[in-house]
Amino acid sequence: MPLAERHLALRRDPRSGEVLARGGDAVARSILERTGFVPVIRYHDRYHRLPKNLDRSEEERLATRAVARLEAVGYHIEADSAFATEHREPYYLPLGAQVAHLAARIREAESTEDLAAVLTELTADHDGILPALAEVLAAAADFYEHLGGPADAYTAQRLRYLSGERLAAVDADLRATRNELADRNTPHPHRRPCTGEVGPGETEASTVCPCPAPVTTPLPSAPAAPPPAPVGRHR
Repeated sequence: MPLAERHLALRRDPRSGEVLARGGDAVARSILERTGFVPVIRYHDRYHRLPKNLDRSEEERLATRAVARLEAVGYHIEADSAFATEHREPYYLPLGAQVAHLAARIREAESTEDLAAVLTELTADHDGILPALAEVLAAAADFYEHLGGPADAYTAQRLRYLSGERLAAVDADLRATRNELADRNTPHPHRRPCTGEVGPGETEASTVCPCPAPVTTPLPSAPAAPPPAPVGRHR
């Protein structure tokens, strides 16, 4: 990770009075958002701010907590003195990181059954990720339904559309893919179990794995350049 991405500035802007956080990488941005900050993405700028309509003591509490969480995982924070703290708050891997681990399992899958098992985590009827996501969106729509703001009914309708038609299309495609894989019972042609064991006839200590190198398809060679055109004689 570049050194610059390990540094953040968390200060109260002297012009607007907003508490702003600048810098950091994707992990830092996730920590800020889980602490209550709102991302702001502009054409030539990107930063995080605290939500509107907070009193000053609540702003200081959230900013101080962000410092505690970020410094606990090794970020260097240039913060206003009001936000400085010696406290370090542990950062635990969130649910999204657990879901992202499914991608690592797919990259290690050695057969169609392995991949089908991972996709089942997404599509299982009772406790799959996609059915759970549909419930979350529907609950959010119910919440918006009774807020009474001018755009709240539209937002609720949009959330119901996402939890219904849009998510149903993704779910149907993944279910069909998962079921097709489950019936194939086929090993991946370029992946095989690797025990790392040395063959019985090997005496070299440097020998660590008998597996063949992965098969790769060579790129087509560039076509040969055409011969130069003949040059006629000058009279």
